[in-house]
Amino acid sequence: MSPRRSYDQYCSAARALDAVGDRWTLLIVRELLAGPRRYTDLHADLPGVSTDVLASRLKDMERDGLASRRRLPPPGAAYVYELTPRGRDLLPVLQALGEWGQAELGEPRPTDAVRAHWFALPLLRALEGEGLVEVLLEEGVFHLYVGGAEGGRAGDGGGGSTRARPGPYGDGPAPRDPDARLALDSPTCTALARGELGLADAVRDGRVTVTGDGPLAKALREA
Repeated sequence: MSPRRSYDQYCSAARALDAVGDRWTLLIVRELLAGPRRYTDLHADLPGVSTDVLASRLKDMERDGLASRRRLPPPGAAYVYELTPRGRDLLPVLQALGEWGQAELGEPRPTDAVRAHWFALPLLRALEGEGLVEVLLEEGVFHLYVGGAEGGRAGDGGGGSTRARPGPYGDGPAPRDPDARLALDSPTCTALARGELGLADAVRDGRVTVTGDGPLAKALREA
């Protein structure tokens, strides 16, 4: 493993960039915030990254204490990568970058890849309260744990699940009956991600359908 490059500056921002400033590192963090992932899953959801670069970044993240690798119990018996507590502490960094980057989104380009769970970060910023939320998009389904809602415990899921540990969001349907379900189309989700539309306004205008009996669902309908 090659030694980590450093800016050699006594500055906390420079030290942080020593660890996460390389290309792809923060996007790997974005994927692992959804829970433990197999290498092949990471590669599939990071279109454009080479296998060599992905493997190198993961090794760097293990060395720097941002991620770890473990073997799932049978019948899964595969290795997964997951964030350490220090790695999960990068969530507000990604939130801040996402908010700052809203002005850079513009219209989707023909070459832009899209994954449903990439909209989790802007929706987490838009949602208030606490609870489990399932989001249904044309691109797929994902779920969010809003306001520190419990995201599971180590060992949950059984059967070698790669979603065994908590994260602020996850790909696929909610693991239990959610407190709220949001259904919206791609233009609405894109407008929310760009900061052009507020979630409460989208609900009032009928662009987001809210179902569920939890306090969070009721608050959204009454906003």
